[in-house]
Amino acid sequence: MEGNIVGFVALAAGLIIGLGAAGACIGIGIMGSRFLEASARQPELMNTLQTKMFLLVGLIDAAFIIGTGIALWYTTANPFIK
Repeated sequence: MEGNIVGFVALAAGLIIGLGAAGACIGIGIMGSRFLEASARQPELMNTLQTKMFLLVGLIDAAFIIGTGIALWYTTANPFIK
């Protein structure tokens, strides 16, 4: 039974890391394209938009890194095994 639980934890960690990475990449890609569109329409707002974009990129990456840390924590110190 313990081997089965360890397998599920490994599968869940892989899904957390994989889906988190895919979501972060898609989100940053969409945000970057919208930033380029907005800065092409109104070049005078480029500095303000760039500051906000970099702030949001950091927050998106932080969410992915926190998810990766939690997934790795569950794989190394699995609380589900007695």
